[in-house]
Amino acid sequence: MRLSWKITRDDDGKTVKAILKNRLNISGRLIKKLKSSGKILLNSEPANIKTYVAEGDLIEALVEFDEVNDDIIPEKMDLDIIYEDDCIIAVNKPPDTVIHPTVRHFTGTMANGLMYYLHSKGVKTLIRPVNRLDRNTTGIVVFALNPFIQESLAHQMKNKQYVKKYIGIVHGVVKEHTGTINVPIARVSDSIMLRHVTVDGAPSVTHYEVLERFDSATLIKFLPETGRTHQIRVHCQYIGHPLVGDELYSLPEYENNLKGLIGRHCLHSSLISFIHPLTNENIVLSAPLPPDMEKVLEILRK
Repeated sequence: MRLSWKITRDDDGKTVKAILKNRLNISGRLIKKLKSSGKILLNSEPANIKTYVAEGDLIEALVEFDEVNDDIIPEKMDLDIIYEDDCIIAVNKPPDTVIHPTVRHFTGTMANGLMYYLHSKGVKTLIRPVNRLDRNTTGIVVFALNPFIQESLAHQMKNKQYVKKYIGIVHGVVKEHTGTINVPIARVSDSIMLRHVTVDGAPSVTHYEVLERFDSATLIKFLPETGRTHQIRVHCQYIGHPLVGDELYSLPEYENNLKGLIGRHCLHSSLISFIHPLTNENIVLSAPLPPDMEKVLEILRK
């Protein structure tokens, strides 16, 4: 990927580094990597980042690195790719699938499958998930294919330009049509996985809208403003309406309600939107509800 900027009168006399940082929005860390790789050019020649530029000059940054990660074993698998270009791939993740290898899940992850797919196209890069989903949360996961795209989308996420919407089915009938859950979340001290609401936790905000009500459950659209681990699941438990099938955050009053309808928690990443870092186009990605959640809705509607 080649980023370029033609120097105008307004930029005359500035340094190459200033142009890279302020015009091309390249981070200091990536500038150092580009510098050490000789991938910063001034008028097609390798450039010193301290060099002053003049009107008419052309600055180029070649964000092209052959990156190898020996910790991820390429593994052929069926990937439901819903968007792809030279710098971004978005995949519709199925249930019971981990995004990145861990000690317990070294193979069979989205990263293993994506590594195989990229290698088959001659692309050598690290696997960079922009957003992450729990093992049993389905839906859209976006991967950046180079560090510039990853940093750009992370910046959008911080500035709330990277929008994520989820669909979930919760126990009980939620009365309010819309609402906001604004309570802090932290890891339970004696658990690696479990989270809970606590005053000394990190700020966590989830907006929601009721889509459909049933006798014993509610279909809800969630719009998380922050991205804490298990945020939607913990917030649903906090308001007394845990996700159907969520054994980790279930409540005693719902233990036998709707039991056996689904083998996981009913949560799906249904929509992600962001501004493409290269084209400035507004990208909107969507993924339909998976069959197991559709089956639950079919039963609830009877």
